[in-house]
Amino acid sequence: MSSPANFDELDLFVWEGKADILDRIARCMASFDVEVIRADGLPPPQQDRGTALRPSVAILSVTVIDSGGLAHATELLQGMPVIWVAAASRERDSRTYPPEYLHVLPYDFTCAELRTMVAKLVRQLRARDVAPQAPDVLVAHSDAMKSLLAEVGAFADCNHSVLVRGETGVGKERIAQQLHLGHQHYSKGAFVAVNCGAIPDGLFESLFFGHTKGSFTGAVHAHRGYFEQATGGTLFLDEIGDLPRYQQVKLLRVLEDNAVTRLGATAPIRVDFRLVAATNRNLREMVASGEFRADLFYRLAVIELHVPSLEERGEIDKIAIFKALLANVLGDELETLGETPHWLSDAVAETYFPGNVRQLRNLAERVGVIARQLHSWDQNLIQRAIALTRGTPTLAAGAAAERNGHGGGGTMNGVALDGNGERKGWNSSERNRIIAALEINDWKRQDTAQHLGISRKVLWEKMRKYQILDGEPGIPEDA
Repeated sequence: MSSPANFDELDLFVWEGKADILDRIARCMASFDVEVIRADGLPPPQQDRGTALRPSVAILSVTVIDSGGLAHATELLQGMPVIWVAAASRERDSRTYPPEYLHVLPYDFTCAELRTMVAKLVRQLRARDVAPQAPDVLVAHSDAMKSLLAEVGAFADCNHSVLVRGETGVGKERIAQQLHLGHQHYSKGAFVAVNCGAIPDGLFESLFFGHTKGSFTGAVHAHRGYFEQATGGTLFLDEIGDLPRYQQVKLLRVLEDNAVTRLGATAPIRVDFRLVAATNRNLREMVASGEFRADLFYRLAVIELHVPSLEERGEIDKIAIFKALLANVLGDELETLGETPHWLSDAVAETYFPGNVRQLRNLAERVGVIARQLHSWDQNLIQRAIALTRGTPTLAAGAAAERNGHGGGGTMNGVALDGNGERKGWNSSERNRIIAALEINDWKRQDTAQHLGISRKVLWEKMRKYQILDGEPGIPEDA
């Protein structure tokens, strides 16, 4: 018998309470690939059912409420759509069952009525799970970003694997989503994102390949792995460089065979997905050092895309992204505050963000909170927040220098010292010259860089090296 809603791999959790509905439901669904589970007395799940891979629907008799079993049921529901079974006369009585559950069957329901209601909920579940969500519009005023998006548009509709490279926080997953949405076939399927650096030891096979019911202790349901989830869509493997070698070979086998075998099963299952991987590490160097398999690298990097950092994108993108993020934080409050002041845009443009868009978002949230709570662009507090952002890499460099101190050296105020008590790698004359140039140009990075005849990025690196903070006086030559 064919199913009106594609009941493949469906779980029906039934709380019958004092009603005799479990056997009737099982008979109605006997012709389909549906597992009817008596949920009364089941232990609470060990993980959020929102991550379950089989679609699940709950059927509750209102007698569960009468018997005080609703609290137990609530522990197990965790996002499942609910069908209530109740006497017709009690159907709209909010004192009998929670009014937010709109799906109600009478006690004398027919199989057709049950299947129709389950079919409706399954369609909603599948539409929710596989419908691709369009990411926010990407800011692309800079030549570097325009060039990247042109490449994304050119390669989005090809079937080959793509490796997305870029620093931490540049938005590699956003680019992967654009590739997914631009594919004529795979965009109709799911976009499954997996952080390879967060896979617990011992769970790789279960998470990626799936498992059958009863394949190991705790496997109370069959489980589709990431490869099966992504079939018909895109599998995005973030931080692919963090995947251990013994797992790399298993990934390679799936890419070669286009098939997976669940734990506890013997028959392979065909899979068909488009793979997009991302990394902030140099995989070529990892291949050379033996940390990453060369054969997997060549399989992943059929197409390579580089996502530019904020510094590479330049001030025009940096300011535009900040304003967009700030608008999201402030919402309607932005109209009351008025246009972002020029001094704020200039300050953002002159700030270096080693954490890229992620760090820029952090600053936008800080500024947004200040402006919303004070109902004004408080320059003093906002400048202080920006100064803290500028100080982040300096503090990190100081901590790293302290960790690396050895021999007759040590640290002073977070600065590494050599055996003679001098600052390691410091040139006092150059440091003072940079501070003087900053003071002449009112501490504006771009103007100072032009004054010194260097790029703004080089200027920032020198400021970080010499731990120069805004407004700091120069150190005398004999210091």
